[in-house]
Amino acid sequence: MAAAAQALTEQTRSLFGDDFGTAIDLTTDIPPISTSYKRKVEYESVRELPKALAEKQAKAAASRGPKRPKVQAGGNNQLALVRSEGKPNAESQAGSAGNGVGNSLIRRPNMQQSRPEWHAPWKLMRVISGHLGWVRALAVEPDNKWFASGAGDRTIKIWDLATGQLRLTLTGHISTVRGLAVSPRHPYLFSCGEDKMVKCWDLETNKVIRHYHGHLSGVYTLSLHPTLDVLVTGGRDGVARVWDMRTRSNIHVLSGHKGTISSVKCQEADPQVITSSLDSTVRLWDLAAGKSMGVLTHHKKGVRALAVHPKEFTFASGSAGSIKQWKCPEGAFMQNFDGHNAIINTLAVNENNVLFSGGDNGSVSFWDWKTGHRFQTTESLAQPGSLDAEAGIMSTTFDQTGSRLIMGEADKTIKIWREDPDATQETHPLDWRPTLGRVKY
Repeated sequence: MAAAAQALTEQTRSLFGDDFGTAIDLTTDIPPISTSYKRKVEYESVRELPKALAEKQAKAAASRGPKRPKVQAGGNNQLALVRSEGKPNAESQAGSAGNGVGNSLIRRPNMQQSRPEWHAPWKLMRVISGHLGWVRALAVEPDNKWFASGAGDRTIKIWDLATGQLRLTLTGHISTVRGLAVSPRHPYLFSCGEDKMVKCWDLETNKVIRHYHGHLSGVYTLSLHPTLDVLVTGGRDGVARVWDMRTRSNIHVLSGHKGTISSVKCQEADPQVITSSLDSTVRLWDLAAGKSMGVLTHHKKGVRALAVHPKEFTFASGSAGSIKQWKCPEGAFMQNFDGHNAIINTLAVNENNVLFSGGDNGSVSFWDWKTGHRFQTTESLAQPGSLDAEAGIMSTTFDQTGSRLIMGEADKTIKIWREDPDATQETHPLDWRPTLGRVKY
């Protein structure tokens, strides 16, 4: 056996020995055949740069200036790392890709973080009690004089925004009221609830004048189109229904979600309808065709909240521990709002680029809309006599001016927050440090 192995080794050496250009000593036990031969077979074809690439590389090196060493084809310096000065042009990028200098060594422009805008801190101004259940829905009327709240006690209450006094209580739902909307063009208030009902209330007579029948289960959210006489509702049956406000006819059934629809938002331009669902997706809908324009699948958990910016063509979505910002109309991802580690029940944004997020555990966060910087975080305290588990934020909305934040909570109260009027940039300086980890797309 030993003789056969020796013969095989000598035969191998005689076959491959000429490939190395050096004489092989047959008396040595470990000749350097394996590594050398592998190197030759695998890398012989790329030992020298192709002529076209070598010329382009030489041109790029010359265009960098006199401080740059010229790169010759086959030279020893063709794999040298060269620090880039300024923004590389297209040729130098091509050259750097050819000579092994990765663009990852150059800081990209979108990694230069812009400084966030200063916002005054928000503080609690008023606590309103009166409901006997979780406050699940809020809506402010267009003239900013009063707001409506719906709760688990099956009632809708109308409150004076300036004083917090109760003006009116509307009864008619037989289960929790989950959605409210006040029409800007008609004296109508729309409500929906877990009793499958969608009602239109005439605010001049304070009576229900229309019902919209069609949902197969509880209706969790509704939204009015800003320019059309159209109402969109969504709920546990996983479809969003588009209703003609006057004739009560069901214009479209927007189907595609595989779970409960948690929030619906309408806007003037496409996508005119945006829906979020507990199936972890956000869908953008073409209202004319009644079909889905796109599906956003970035979230890992069920999406419970949506907020559309009142001036910009952007919106935000919130799920457990994750808030994401999107650009319309295609739904391009813009940035994450990192840091609110709770189940996000509600989002609201005002014209001053303040985004509010409320958690299921009573945590409250305020963000700068442009940069995603969280400038304030606090906790909402449950009222005396409530359980700690009742410190959840269930619904929020800004008033028409954006200077008041109305919060509906699980301790059955409504809390109104406002910006601290005495705060200045000197008394409350901006606590911000740029980080390389944050990238806005």
